[in-house]
Amino acid sequence: MIFSILALTIKCATLTILVIMIPGTLLAYLLARYEFFGKNLLSALSNLPLVLPPTAIGYLLLQAFASEGLLGTRIIGIDLDVILTWKGVVIACSVMTFPLVVRTARVSFESVNPRLELMARTLGYSQVRVFFSYTLPLASRGLAAALILGFTRALGEFGATVTLAGNIPGKTQTIASAIFSAQQAGSESEANTLIFVALGFGFFAIFISEHLSRNRTSFVR
Repeated sequence: MIFSILALTIKCATLTILVIMIPGTLLAYLLARYEFFGKNLLSALSNLPLVLPPTAIGYLLLQAFASEGLLGTRIIGIDLDVILTWKGVVIACSVMTFPLVVRTARVSFESVNPRLELMARTLGYSQVRVFFSYTLPLASRGLAAALILGFTRALGEFGATVTLAGNIPGKTQTIASAIFSAQQAGSESEANTLIFVALGFGFFAIFISEHLSRNRTSFVR
């Protein structure tokens, strides 16, 4: 049973990173490199999941995907089948993980010396080519660290996930919700096993993230 819980958790965490990787990277680059009207507001909105209770985020998502919600069947005409499914786990994890990835990736982009980008532009490179040829490679280690942290955060997500997707064994029960269920049922051995697995994943991910952060490019402002 533990293996099925772990498999579902890894599956949902992986899909979470795939969902937020591109929009998170682009938003981080936008906030790191450009000044525009509403930048602070956009930054604040992207960070809201960090300060709101996870259950509040889960409730808002539940309302949005309900049949009469903004993303519900009655409004958009199709059933996205999110509530009480693994899709709900991925969406909840994506929303909760997104600000962490953006903040970490933004720091990585800000560490890249902008003079290198300006030099490339003087050679006739387009902004898109500069981004893919210079900025992205130089920030790649920091971006990898951001995604690893995001993956780990998704592994441990609980409040928003349970509120939107529930805690259904074999269907939406992740390692975090399984620990809660084991503790509620008084199954100490199962809870301890799950906690040990979670600690192992967390320690390994943080170790790799710290290694990447320490050894990323030295081209700073």
